[in-house]
Formats: sequence, structure tokens, C-alpha cells
Amino acid sequence: MTPLSRSILRACILVFAISLPLFVSAEEQACNTVTAIETATPGETVDFFKRADKRVVTFLGYSGAEYEDRDAMLATAESILDTLDPAKTLVNIGATPGGIGAVYSLARSKGFVTTGIVSTQAKEYDAALAPCIDHVFYVEDATWGGFLEGTDKLSPTSTAMVESSDLLIGIGGGAVGRDELTAAKRMGKEVRFFGADMNHRKAIEKAEKKGLPAPTSFSGAADEVF
Repeated sequence: MTPLSRSILRACILVFAISLPLFVSAEEQACNTVTAIETATPGETVDFFKRADKRVVTFLGYSGAEYEDRDAMLATAESILDTLDPAKTLVNIGATPGGIGAVYSLARSKGFVTTGIVSTQAKEYDAALAPCIDHVFYVEDATWGGFLEGTDKLSPTSTAMVESSDLLIGIGGGAVGRDELTAAKRMGKEVRFFGADMNHRKAIEKAEKKGLPAPTSFSGAADEVF
């Protein structure tokens, strides 16, 4: 190779390298998804799912608290997904990547269209969106979800989540998941719950930061009810 040829090759490699993102996760490569994102009211969100004319299966669980046994959680989710028809089902979760958000890539690998419903609090705190989501709805909300304080009325985000869903699957979960499953059951929706521990280390560290005693249970608020 001549010096001129080597110079041209180096220049081409440099241009190609600059055009690449700094980091693309394996999940993002596998999904190759362009996520449609919009801010919507609970009613507008519910209308979207009605127009889709598919069964909406929503997975609820830990997010930032993560799972003590992530593989077991995914195995539970996979056993459920394998009973569903991707052509007739939308898989819906809370849009963020932590904890139960890992089910997004699993669902996409099985051919499901995926959606996410999340509070606008996620925008305010710059929370990342999970890869492998086809459509995300941000719902204007002063809370992250669950029952409004002192009431049995769901927040806007949880209203959209529950009313959009036909089947709600809880795999562990905290107070928001507990409230959504409780409300769904009251509405006559199909609800299934599987116990799972939150990540023990994270729970202990969180308690320490707040100056609280180490937790003696890691099963989560949803487990107390279901």
C-alpha cells in the first residue's frame, strides 16, 4: 500500500469512527428501535391503547430498587410471555430501564410491540428510558404514581397505567405497584402477582443513607397485600 493510500484509509476510518455513537449497548443493538415519545393525559393514553385493538399486558415491579435475583424475575416474565401471542398483545411497563424494565428487551426479542407509561417526574429527574420501547407516554403528574396521599384515588400516571391494561402482572414491587394492582383488582381487571425480593444491598444502603435501621424484610409493599 502506498503512503497516499494509507493516508486515505486512515482518513476514512477516522470519519467512520466519528460518526458512531460513543457507546451502543447490546440491548440497543438487538432492538434497533426508534421510540415514539409523547406527553398525554390519562384519557389520551387510554384511547391510544383502545385504538391499538390488542390485549395490553402490563408488568409491574421494582425499578430503582432492582431485584435480588434478576434472572429469576426474567424467568418468571418469560414464562408469562410464552403464553401470549405477540400478534395480539402489547407489552406495557413503566418506561425506565431499572428492575422490571429489563423485560422490555425480552419482550422485543419475542416479537412483541412494547409501550411505556411514566410520570413527567421522570423528565424532571432526567430518568433514562429503557431500550426496546416502541411508544412512550409521559403523563403530567406531580407524583411518581400510586394513590394520591390520603385517598384511594390513583394519580394521573397510575390511572393511565391501570385503565389502559387488560392484564397486570406484578413481580415483587413497592408502594406504587401495590396501589396499581389494588386498584386494578377493584376494577375487575385480571391481576397476577409473583413474590420477589428487592435488591438487598441497595435496600440496606438506602436505609443507611436515611439514618434508618437495616430492613428486616425485602419482599416489598406489594407483597404485603398480594
